[in-house]
Amino acid sequence: QVQLVESGGGLVQAGGSLRLSCAASERTFSAYSKGWFRQAPGKEREFVAAVTWSGGNTIYADSVKGRFTISRDNAKNTVVLQMNSLKPEDTAVYYCAAAKSLGSLVRAINYDYWGQGTQVTVSS
Repeated sequence: QVQLVESGGGLVQAGGSLRLSCAASERTFSAYSKGWFRQAPGKEREFVAAVTWSGGNTIYADSVKGRFTISRDNAKNTVVLQMNSLKPEDTAVYYCAAAKSLGSLVRAINYDYWGQGTQVTVSS
């Protein structure tokens, strides 16, 4: 059972940056594709970014493209979401997820493991 633990959330002013990290409990984590999702109060969970197991391909939601960067370090069993130029609408709980399957990485249903989430709050 892979366990994922997010860190790095917090409160930041609009225009600022945060760096989220997700650490996995097992070395087999490197064989999984990884994604970040977020959920704001009263809204459904939405896709943010994903990286394939090899790290060769990344996908971003249009709303974060050009501002967020996802990367992975298989040697450290971590995946990082660098968030720049943050906006109040980025406020949400951010979740790390891992997928074994080859399904679409923008769909939450294709992920097998989830972290507990970390709160990101962007003030205006």
